[in-house]
Amino acid sequence: MLKLTPILLILLYAAAMWLFSAWRLRAELNARSTPLRHPRLTPMLERLGRAMDLPPIRAHVYEVAPVNGLAAPDGRIFLTRGFLDRLDRGEVTEAELASVIAHELGHVAHGHTRRRMVDFAGQNVVRMVLAGVLGRFLPGIGVWIANIAASAIAARLSRQDEFEADAFASALMVKAGLGTEPQKSLFRKLDRLAGAAGTGAPAWLLSHPPAAARIAAIEKLEARWRVA
Repeated sequence: MLKLTPILLILLYAAAMWLFSAWRLRAELNARSTPLRHPRLTPMLERLGRAMDLPPIRAHVYEVAPVNGLAAPDGRIFLTRGFLDRLDRGEVTEAELASVIAHELGHVAHGHTRRRMVDFAGQNVVRMVLAGVLGRFLPGIGVWIANIAASAIAARLSRQDEFEADAFASALMVKAGLGTEPQKSLFRKLDRLAGAAGTGAPAWLLSHPPAAARIAAIEKLEARWRVA
């Protein structure tokens, strides 16, 4: 039992850090967000709601400039002001932003945000254990290798979540009569909109899959649906 104490302490620390981060995020979103009432998006929220046999989907605007969507731990859905600015400038369409909202609904439906608390704790255990073991055999670089390994695990889990949320969004967009083309067209322009191109990070460390891989996964789903 005594041998497990360090791991239990790591788990408790990771859980406390996640809860603190969730509290801080909630406070930030409460302070810097407003209900989404854009006239061009209201019909999209209604269509998504009808497709789920629900009232119109409720979403919020997070008043920051970067282009992004967010599913908060409490289940709320957000689009950033940066996305709405690009809608007003004609750089994205209403249906493309509907696909972002559908994607974030996928994260909520699959429980990704809640599950990440467990993942976060597990990754910290992996990091600490590997650092301790590798540090004995590879002094100086053992900790660095442990951090790389833990980051790779985190990125892989995050990419799996993104593919699951994409699949949910595709099905919802089809049911809402919007199809998957807005989802795919947004992926084609997302790097340019977000200014994320050329980061140089290895693919296995990226928390989001490459756009081409996400489009290919959607098209694979479409082919399966046509056969069915």
